[in-house]
Amino acid sequence: MTSTTTATRVCFQLHVDPDRVPEYLARHAPVWPEMLVEIAASGRRNYSLFLGDDGTLIGYYETDDDTAAQAYLAASPVAARWESEMAGFFVGLDGRPDQSAIALTEVFHLHDQLAAVSPTPSTESTRS
Repeated sequence: MTSTTTATRVCFQLHVDPDRVPEYLARHAPVWPEMLVEIAASGRRNYSLFLGDDGTLIGYYETDDDTAAQAYLAASPVAARWESEMAGFFVGLDGRPDQSAIALTEVFHLHDQLAAVSPTPSTESTRS
């Protein structure tokens, strides 16, 4: 059976204290195995973090239900412990990093735009 669920793409921004970037990187190489399991169990996949030299942190993941994924992690004792340890790395943050990040609006996605302009099979055959 084929799923018709479209994954939600989520991108967010945080700011790591530039003086703590090396320590932040060390804490993510590697992330606790039990935290990795919780992220996957929440329904998040294709999860990546990107960090600039100035501390700008951009995160990205895909999920079928972001509300459920957030609720799962909010209730997870492992995630609470991880987020508590990570909170001190961030500048201007109120609360847990995973619940206080600035959500970014998607303005372009190649696949979506290609799908919108690609010819349908019926229009392709009329061009021949």
